[in-house]
Amino acid sequence: MLSKLAQVRLLVVGDIMLDRYWFGEVNRISPEAPVPVVKVERTDERLGGAANVARNAAALGAAASLLSVVGNDEAGRALHRLLAEGGIEASLQIDADIDTTVKLRVIGRQQQLLRIDFETTPSHEILQAKLADFEQRVVNCDIVILSDYGKGGLLHIAELIRLARAAGKPVLVDPKGEDYERYAGATVITPNRSELREVVGRWSSEEELNCKAETLRKQLGLEALLVTRSEEGMTLFQGGAVHHQAAQAREVYDVSGAGDTVIATLAVMRAAGADWEEAVRVANLAAGIVVGKLGTAVVSRGELQAVL
Repeated sequence: MLSKLAQVRLLVVGDIMLDRYWFGEVNRISPEAPVPVVKVERTDERLGGAANVARNAAALGAAASLLSVVGNDEAGRALHRLLAEGGIEASLQIDADIDTTVKLRVIGRQQQLLRIDFETTPSHEILQAKLADFEQRVVNCDIVILSDYGKGGLLHIAELIRLARAAGKPVLVDPKGEDYERYAGATVITPNRSELREVVGRWSSEEELNCKAETLRKQLGLEALLVTRSEEGMTLFQGGAVHHQAAQAREVYDVSGAGDTVIATLAVMRAAGADWEEAVRVANLAAGIVVGKLGTAVVSRGELQAVL
């Protein structure tokens, strides 16, 4: 199955961001306020958000294309460079009125001390142009991922789903917020435990979770619903059946970006011909690898083959 991943053509649409890391030593507390002083010794830049989804798919060998919006600024140019270095074909609409989304993390003694976010919502005209670009590109891909980080880049997501399904393409959505009606008609959505709880409410047993998840799946007309549950693993709800994968027993170093790895792996496995259970099993293994790495990271095909 892994040998077929190089044949997969994946289109990712959504909110992208630049993940910046400042690493340093902490040896004293500031005299100005009770906060640590970090002497920055090195910096790093990585693809974040939907760009990290595309990066994960490319690391598995798939041909990944990305459609998103950036500002006309230094961070936007950095994203262009990182995408080119990662072998990802990117069509980035430039909105001169916004700042490219940046997440800056300050790391001291191998621990995240602070995160600073810079973000602006894209303009309606730019998003409309992205919709037209999507309509042209979707016919040439095998599968679509819509990566919603709630930054405003997927304002027309219902129309994106309609266009993709009309072209006969499966659509996987990483959701955000409480309004899941806009994801109706997608093939599968992949909320984490807390995101699902925001929409369906709390549950006190596996039976209650199964009932709530299956009801939501039917309401939205989904083929499947995958809930990622952190240390509890992940559970797939499909056509009345429930398939659970226990979490891999690994030391968790950093969970940021793990959802990107899950949906990217699920998509390329499905596009390569895997059934739902096999695709979920491999995505679960990939998540177990990536949480052992610092920051937004990827799993290579070689790493995945080793654990398989």
